[in-house]
Amino acid sequence: MMQGESPQDATSQANSKKAGTNPTPAPGVSDGKSPPVSSTYRASTGTILEAAFVDPAYSWPPADGQGKNAIELQASTALIKSASSPGEAVHDDDDDDVSLTPSLMSSDDERETVPQRPRFRTKKVTRVESAGKSGSSSSSFLFCCKSAEEQVITQHEVRVDERGMEITDEEATRLQHEYTQNRAAAKSSKEARREQRQARILAKRKKKRREARARERYKRVPEGILVYRLDTSDRTITLVSGPSSNTDVKTLLQKMVVVHAKPSSDKSRRGILLTGSHGETHELVACEQRTAIAWLESMDMMLAGKMGEAAAAALKDAGGSAKARSSAWAKGAEGKLSQMEREEIEERYVNLAAYSNNLIRAGAIPGGAGGGGKKQSGGAGGIYYTVTQVREDGEEYDEETLESIAKRRAVIKDSWDFFRMVCSLLRDKRKYDEIFRRMQLDPVYPYLNSMTGLNDPGDDMAMGGNMGGDKPISQVHRKEYDDMSDAQIAQDLVKRAEVALPSLVEICKALAGSLGMEEVGVGPIKDAGAAIRKAEKKYEGDVLKVTDYCRALLVVKDFATLLALLELARDSFGPLIRRVKLSTLKSDRASKPGGYRDCIINLELKEHICEIQIHLWPMWVVCGVDGFRHYRHCLEYSTDTFGDPFEALAGLDRKTVAELIVMAEEAVAEMPLETLEWYHEKFILDYFAEVGLFLHHGLYEWAETTLRALIKLRCQSPDIGPDHHETITLYKYLEQALRAQKKKEEADYAAEKVFKNEKMKNTEKVQAERSLWDQWIAEPFESIMDPNKKEREEEERIKKEVRASKKAWRKIREERFKFLDGAD
Repeated sequence: MMQGESPQDATSQANSKKAGTNPTPAPGVSDGKSPPVSSTYRASTGTILEAAFVDPAYSWPPADGQGKNAIELQASTALIKSASSPGEAVHDDDDDDVSLTPSLMSSDDERETVPQRPRFRTKKVTRVESAGKSGSSSSSFLFCCKSAEEQVITQHEVRVDERGMEITDEEATRLQHEYTQNRAAAKSSKEARREQRQARILAKRKKKRREARARERYKRVPEGILVYRLDTSDRTITLVSGPSSNTDVKTLLQKMVVVHAKPSSDKSRRGILLTGSHGETHELVACEQRTAIAWLESMDMMLAGKMGEAAAAALKDAGGSAKARSSAWAKGAEGKLSQMEREEIEERYVNLAAYSNNLIRAGAIPGGAGGGGKKQSGGAGGIYYTVTQVREDGEEYDEETLESIAKRRAVIKDSWDFFRMVCSLLRDKRKYDEIFRRMQLDPVYPYLNSMTGLNDPGDDMAMGGNMGGDKPISQVHRKEYDDMSDAQIAQDLVKRAEVALPSLVEICKALAGSLGMEEVGVGPIKDAGAAIRKAEKKYEGDVLKVTDYCRALLVVKDFATLLALLELARDSFGPLIRRVKLSTLKSDRASKPGGYRDCIINLELKEHICEIQIHLWPMWVVCGVDGFRHYRHCLEYSTDTFGDPFEALAGLDRKTVAELIVMAEEAVAEMPLETLEWYHEKFILDYFAEVGLFLHHGLYEWAETTLRALIKLRCQSPDIGPDHHETITLYKYLEQALRAQKKKEEADYAAEKVFKNEKMKNTEKVQAERSLWDQWIAEPFESIMDPNKKEREEEERIKKEVRASKKAWRKIREERFKFLDGAD
């Protein structure tokens, strides 16, 4: 065999040396002397997935108190027994059953292919010469000497072949060299055939052992569970466990060559609708949500690739004629992938799914998913979840590969956490917006909205405000600061804040004692490092513009309490007040990043400017003390620029979204969709984020199922209900999922719900416009003569509204805050 040649190449070269012989038949092809045989060693690659599915004759999961834990225990016991028992023995004499094609025969027939050694011998040639009277003549061996007078005899040796033909030394050397090469090639091909035969024998042994383990493992499958095997190399789904006592064997799916797969409309969101090679359809409902997701994704990848020999053979054996339907993996950029790239993506995906499942089963998910009392959710479904790679070399994964899977999971987990955070931030922003819309219906709000703050240009740049660059107040500039660095100035301001803190505490106690605050908090002092970072971000590096070194917070019940606090502060320590910031509470001004709105009072204590943050209880309860983190994240990631949280998925390829769905299922592993309750806010957010992944991935059936469940939960919530903005938002996404499935009537119903809600929210505005329109109709000619009348009427309406609001405030002040009269 020449350097760089494979054993197969060497075999072909050796066989081609024989004149008049046909090429060696491929494995499984008849040579005319024996019937065709099928090899037990398949050279294709793929994945074998095994998982538990629900028997249609049973309900899953079992009802509480009806053997749910017993099923888990029974399945675990079956696995323990399987591991401890040897199972069916596999003997070495099984090797006799391994079928060999003529090219793999290693008996005496191989000698025919070995070239014959060239044989040479030496031949003596004698020459006799004679001279006579009549001249000289010569002959060999026979000589007539009648007239001879003299004989001359000469001898020499020549090389001849087996036929006695004379051959030169150069020709003999060439034949000997050819023989040596052919013999080496024949030897190499023989060794290659032996290695291939051993590989086939080893593959058969492994297959028999695997089948024996499977028979033992699935011999004691709990009632109501069916274990199926998906082999992506030949596109088959096979039942590997026995039926239960109530199983309908007539309709039971035994084996199928899959040509199409899609999510089913099963309300548990665990169903897969399969189409076989004969056009038949079957619905499989998995015991676990993650099983259905991983299997469907694997089948989509499988159907998008080119049909291999194993799949073609399986389709031929099944006798079906249906062709594989288009897969989402065969469209767009994914449609341009090579078969090798598809196999690599499939391998990485199923490895991630299997790794995630193992973490869930072991209870090793940070945050408790899969652990504790919820670990057994779904029963034995997770126990029967296995993934096996079909490889040519049959090698197992090494630690380095497992490490790479873990690293990949960490990257995808971070991406999932970020996407979920974006969904959370925008959800809370919508809450803030809706709360502020409702708060503006407070009768005292028009009066508050008409008030002007003190030194308050606002942060809304569109309205002439600023983001801090020209802040009207700052800390006192001292002469010694001229020779100090920013860090030193910040350190000095921190010390002065510590001196001023006790005075701020006393003021907050006085305000809280008079008004009955919902919540009060003081400190901590802002450290110098945080102050420098804030100055660089908002005030062009000027640390004197930072006015919240010494800070406190007060949470008031409503706008009326805020008005009372402002009046009390003015009357109690008015000369100390340096700023009252009301801009974010104005209807025509923008909120803070993230939708939050509050009031800020800055006052000077001990020659240091301190800050009192006044929060409104309806807004405070959305995030509580985490409100600042919400604000910081919204500012950092510019989430206010997103109209839809699902826009964060734009630009992601299909592979990444599929892996993100695995992480989403990991997050909700301990809370299946059918067990979700209205108070499970954490999981409701997880499922909402997963809906975005489903919509982006084209899994509209599962998006619809999840959205319907979330809408039902929001309607059940005593704090939300069917007309809440969150419920209406879910209806918007439901309409999108329904239209993608061409469910027009249902989509129109969802759209009608959204429209009615918008109409209800705009009722007051419509009534106000109608009132103005009635006046316009009543005095048409006057309006024509005075085109500015409408604007003047609007101004007058606002003035009347403010006067009415101020009157309402005085009434509330008299009822709730009568003590303010004594403070005058």
